[in-house]
Amino acid sequence: MLEGDFVEIEYIGKIKDTGEIFDLTDEKLAKEKGIYNEKVKYGPAKIIVGENFVVKGLDKLLKKMKVNEEKVETIKPEDGFGNRDAKLVKVVSEIELKKQKITPFPGMVLDFGDVKARVQSVNSGRVRIDFNHPLAGRELEYKVKINRKIEDKEEKAKVITEFFGGKDLIPKILENKIEIEEKKEFPEKIKKKIAELMKKYLSVEKVDFVRSF
Repeated sequence: MLEGDFVEIEYIGKIKDTGEIFDLTDEKLAKEKGIYNEKVKYGPAKIIVGENFVVKGLDKLLKKMKVNEEKVETIKPEDGFGNRDAKLVKVVSEIELKKQKITPFPGMVLDFGDVKARVQSVNSGRVRIDFNHPLAGRELEYKVKINRKIEDKEEKAKVITEFFGGKDLIPKILENKIEIEEKKEFPEKIKKKIAELMKKYLSVEKVDFVRSF
C-alpha cells in the first residue's frame, strides 16, 4: 500500500510480553475471549494509510503489504503508544480534586478533556496521577489483514467523517465541494482537520459544515 491509500483492515492488537488483547475488530473473538465491550463498534476498520488513523508501527507495516495479505509484526514502544515519560506523572492535592467533586482512588481514570490520566496512589492528602498512555513503554504485537482498497469517493468521505464523528457527521458530495451535516456541534480544530483531509484526497475546493434544527 502507498501513503494516502484508503483501505479496509482487520486486526488484533496484543501486549507482546503478556499476550493480552487490547484491541481487535472481530466481535465473535471478543466474546470468546471475554473482552467484549458493548460500547465498542466491531467490524473491519477503514483508514487512510499514513494519516495517523492507527499507531505509527501499524501504519509502517501496512505500507509493506498488499490487498488480501496478512502479517504479524512486533511494534516497539516508540512506534506504538510511546515510551513512558516520568515527567507525565504528577502529584496533586486531594483537596483540590475534592473541590471538583472528585474522590480519587488507585486505578481511577480521570478525564481532562483531550487527555485521560490514571490515579496511581492516594496517600496523606497527596494524589499521584499518571498521564502516560496505559500502553506507553510496552511492546505490541499486531496481526493485520488488508481486506480491500477503497476507491469510491463517497465511501472515502464517510471513512473521514466516521473516524472523527461517526453518525453525528453526514457527508454529501456536490459538484466541487462536500457538505457535512453536523448532528451536534463539533470543535473547530476537528472540523478543520476533516476539511483538510477532504480537500487533500477527494479533489474538492470547499467543505461546508451545516447544522439543522
